[in-house]
Amino acid sequence: DPINWGADAIYDIVDGKMQFRSHFKIPAPQTELENCVAHNGSLVPVPGRDIFVQAWYQGGISVIDFTDSSNPVEIAFFDRGPVDAQDLVMGGYWSAYWYRGFIYGTEIARGLDVFTLTPSEYLSVNEIAAASLGGSEIVNPQQQRRHVWPAEPVVAKAYLDQLLRDDAIEAGQASALAVALDDAAAALDGEQRENTTVASELDRVGDSLTLRLSDPSQRTRERLIALTDTLAALIERLRGRG
Repeated sequence: DPINWGADAIYDIVDGKMQFRSHFKIPAPQTELENCVAHNGSLVPVPGRDIFVQAWYQGGISVIDFTDSSNPVEIAFFDRGPVDAQDLVMGGYWSAYWYRGFIYGTEIARGLDVFTLTPSEYLSVNEIAAASLGGSEIVNPQQQRRHVWPAEPVVAKAYLDQLLRDDAIEAGQASALAVALDDAAAALDGEQRENTTVASELDRVGDSLTLRLSDPSQRTRERLIALTDTLAALIERLRGRG
């Protein structure tokens, strides 16, 4: 089948106008016993990335990273297979929605499935945890409201994981900052949330963080800015001013 049949179309908004970038189509072949088309899904709010969970009827569920809008890639999937081994029977996932750490897949013929994401080379523990923070108690996927992440150490570690995955920072710098963020998390979770010593160390390590790339991408620069802003907010909290 042509790539645009039953697929997702991905666009960027440039100067207020949509510009086509690519199609994403389920990569696994389907049998003649399975109805399959891109259906209802929702964003997975990982800070610093564009990730979507997509229902495909009997094609299953895909988690798609379209951060690079011209090169979307599947980073996770689940597939039950056909409803019936002999005949084509209408079924599969009508929708797949993310809500506070879980993916809810509504199966037309086989009930409700609830999933959690598993850390992998494509998605870290910190990114999964950060995606579960913030947002509204009530979610309507049709609205796609802007997601705002709180200033928490795990959010900063999610950005840090992304910079390290892209080889944008030195491993030693990332390790030192991760230790400082763990100390910040312990302090903020404790009875005495103010800790100027931890704040000063986080400030010192954060200030020493530099990109090792001579010509970083726009996304890399945005992640570094987001990390810096999150660190600044954490330091203010630790000093009792946030």
